Amino acid sequence: MKRVTLRLPEQQLKMIDTLVEYGEFPSASEAIRTAIRDLIDQRSEKLVGRMKLFENAQEQAKNADSFLRLKEEL
Repeated sequence: MKRVTLRLPEQQLKMIDTLVEYGEFPSASEAIRTAIRDLIDQRSEKLVGRMKLFENAQEQAKNADSFLRLKEEL
């Protein structure tokens, strides 16, 4: 693992410490790693959805272009 330095507001650090104190996580580092994993999972799902929409739009544009060319030939 690599070390990353970040700055967090005092209130967020207190909440993380509280989660550790009550046994939700073994350490603050693990709590932050879990939060980052959750964020990556959520954003990845959104990104995949956007990519599918973009691919569908491209396919529809290609079909519309083909239709217009056919119509011009008639």
